[in-house]
Amino acid sequence: MEKRYQVFVSSTYADLKEERQHVTQTLMEIDCIPAGMELFPAADEEQWEFIKKVIDDCDYYLLVIGGRYGSTTDEGISYTEKEYDYAVNIGLKVIALLHENPGEIPVVKSDISPELIEKLQAFREKVKNNRLVKFWNKASELPGLVALSLSKTIKMFPAIGWVRATATSNEEILSELNELRKENSSLRFELSNIRPPSLYNIEGLAGFDDLFTVNGDYYTDYGKKDWSCKITWREVFYIISPYLVQNPTQDYVKIIFHQAIIARNNLSTRSNGINDQDFQTIGIQLQALGLVNAKYLQTTKGGMAMFWSLTPEGEKLMVQLRAIKTSIQST
Repeated sequence: MEKRYQVFVSSTYADLKEERQHVTQTLMEIDCIPAGMELFPAADEEQWEFIKKVIDDCDYYLLVIGGRYGSTTDEGISYTEKEYDYAVNIGLKVIALLHENPGEIPVVKSDISPELIEKLQAFREKVKNNRLVKFWNKASELPGLVALSLSKTIKMFPAIGWVRATATSNEEILSELNELRKENSSLRFELSNIRPPSLYNIEGLAGFDDLFTVNGDYYTDYGKKDWSCKITWREVFYIISPYLVQNPTQDYVKIIFHQAIIARNNLSTRSNGINDQDFQTIGIQLQALGLVNAKYLQTTKGGMAMFWSLTPEGEKLMVQLRAIKTSIQST
């Protein structure tokens, strides 16, 4: 059966109209279904819920970054970055196309606010961190990059896609859906019943109040500089545990923790992320403490990703740490 894959195209709009046209045309020529929100500005929470549903229906996520960061939400991040974070969280495979020399983009298509320029640079570095990206300079280069990158991604990470109703019988559809339902139910059952194995009883294991050093780097006008900070394992778990309730991908957990570390230590927003080896240690340590499970599973879109979840012990500790105690003194 011939499948067609739906691709969500994410970018700023006003400055990248020509580029989006090239991308959309290419997707249609290779029998893909382009989806994007350029005609529906994301202005409120209700609109954002609609955008999420559109992304949920897509098989792949294609990000184009030019010279603008874009309009920001109440949280202070652009809708483009918010779409990217959501796509990463649900396990969509991301194809990122970044302008190679944003400083050479005409002023009319670039941010002039120092704050927005800094946010754009930080977003670019987040996208490049631990991810293969392609670079472009002219809109005419995008069709070739899109066709090549998407074909390779589809070959390596085939997704569910769409099939015309006339191409398969109702019986086949129902059978496939039933198998997927049973597999999904089985995976959920496994996740909910995983317990930390006995081999995690490690002698001399660091406790909740022991310190761990997290390292990273950031960009200045004069090059890259290093940063580091100390944090207890209790605080690490306090930061990320509420997000693990929804079984997010490891990449999304890393984004959340990185953003919290930036705010906690007043670091530059141009930070290039946390050292990957440090983050891997964090994941292993939380597993050793019996708080977190990490498992390589199939995503809802047919790909594979590492997902994190709380153990029963982790869920109890999360509630203990996060629950608000009364300030009223008993008499």
